[in-house]
Amino acid sequence: MMVKFNGKGGTLGIYMFKFFSFFGRETIWFLTIAFFIFVWYDPRIFLHVGSSFLNGLFLVLPIKRYVNRARPFEENPAIKILEIRPTSRSFPSWHAYNVFSQGLTLGYLINSPLLASLFLLGAFIVSFSRIVLGAHYPSDVITGALLGFIGFFLTIYFFAPLFSRLINVVESMFPHEIQKQQLNSRIFNNPFYSFSCILIFSVIILSYFNKKIMNKLFKR
Repeated sequence: MMVKFNGKGGTLGIYMFKFFSFFGRETIWFLTIAFFIFVWYDPRIFLHVGSSFLNGLFLVLPIKRYVNRARPFEENPAIKILEIRPTSRSFPSWHAYNVFSQGLTLGYLINSPLLASLFLLGAFIVSFSRIVLGAHYPSDVITGALLGFIGFFLTIYFFAPLFSRLINVVESMFPHEIQKQQLNSRIFNNPFYSFSCILIFSVIILSYFNKKIMNKLFKR
């Protein structure tokens, strides 16, 4: 089955699946969290997105380390890895967890059945892309998706409400009014704050490209 789907769609299909696969990476969610903290402060969004990501650390990483499953391309020479060679274990899929947990979370926040359906459709495409690119077995992405649902419910009913109360306490300690759900004026009025924002976003982006560069240099 893996060999059948590996590279499906030809060159154009591979580029398309690589594009969709990017949305399952941690990079885009780090950028989202940073944006809604430093640029457009919205505690409701960054708390929910951040909580969903945090849940993955507790749900996905321990299973990855315990199961220690090799990637498909490592076990079957007929399967080609068609993206930057992953260095983590195969089961379960981080990408599938991210897109399902975050897709459900964003759908919940926006409160739009149409957008929620589109997010879930996107999550299926991203998960399927991991199989096509030779990075995961079907069972990896199915388990990752199921964990994504669990992460979503933990976010909505436990972690987000808990952290929301904590943020309210922290906000009450500030002597001035906090700008919410609008472009932070300090980006334009405070050079140090502007530089800090640029530095934070640059580090997040460079961390992604650095991994790509190192993998190419050492042909991993």
